[in-house]
Amino acid sequence: MDTGDLAVFAAVAQAGGITKAAQRLNTVQSNVTQRVRLLEAELGVPLFHRHSRGVSLTSAGRQLLPYAERIGRLMAEAKQAAADSAVARGQIVIGALETATAMRLPPVLAAYAAACPEVDIEIVTGTSAALLEAVRERQVEAAFVAGPVDHAEFAALPLLEEELVVVTAPWLTSLDDIVAATPLKIVVFRPGCTYRLHLEALLAARGAVGVRRLEFGTLDGIIGCVGAGIGVTLLPRAVVAKAAAEGRVALHALPAREARVPTVLVRRADAFLSTALSRFIETARRHLATPRPVPARARNARVDKFSLTTSR
Repeated sequence: MDTGDLAVFAAVAQAGGITKAAQRLNTVQSNVTQRVRLLEAELGVPLFHRHSRGVSLTSAGRQLLPYAERIGRLMAEAKQAAADSAVARGQIVIGALETATAMRLPPVLAAYAAACPEVDIEIVTGTSAALLEAVRERQVEAAFVAGPVDHAEFAALPLLEEELVVVTAPWLTSLDDIVAATPLKIVVFRPGCTYRLHLEALLAARGAVGVRRLEFGTLDGIIGCVGAGIGVTLLPRAVVAKAAAEGRVALHALPAREARVPTVLVRRADAFLSTALSRFIETARRHLATPRPVPARARNARVDKFSLTTSR
């Protein structure tokens, strides 16, 4: 079975027609038709139903398509691995929460750009759910999401814990009064946002009913609306600390069991780890990972021993 024929088959299946597949592959229609017929002859089964609107997969074609796509990905990764070197170069696509993009990524990106100047980085923002799906579908190579993430499909690196706080207009001082308000409005990101889920859960646990939702796509929009008294939200303290210091919003602390949420960097466990991505993950770990407590013996040790230990 020829990998080129499988690639043509996958292109036709994804495009839904011979003409569109030929355009995608930058070849002529007759070549696409011939390659598909050769594959069908080799397998002894039709892979497509031909009709006036194009083509659609037969049951055999539907069974073959995941394998053809997997082989295509493996071939692409094989080429990438062969071309990879000790010098980080090329492009990586990284996903990140809006909050992480605003507060956590700038020092990581600055350090990475200085260490790996031959790599171009594209940042894609979204909710945790959307970013996990993007990693699963290989649309991004790695993503910063709210954890925990415990799935065999992903390799997850815990980086830090965020303290979540309820954010309100500056003149609101009691969390109990906020919960009792009717109607209570929450200002949140789109469905799939972990912080939104946490806010809805803690309000439900406190008996809040009839909660209305206002959805925004940007962090600045949420903070601005909350500061104007339109509703309340839940965000990491680090993200809203500046707005609170300026008197634009008020922050309300939560019990520790409700306030702590980890941020993790996830990638597909089965994907090729390029030098460029490996260096990025290491840079993120170095700049964001929460330091472990230093044992008493290490704190009392000589400076030269402490330096040797922490440099590994």
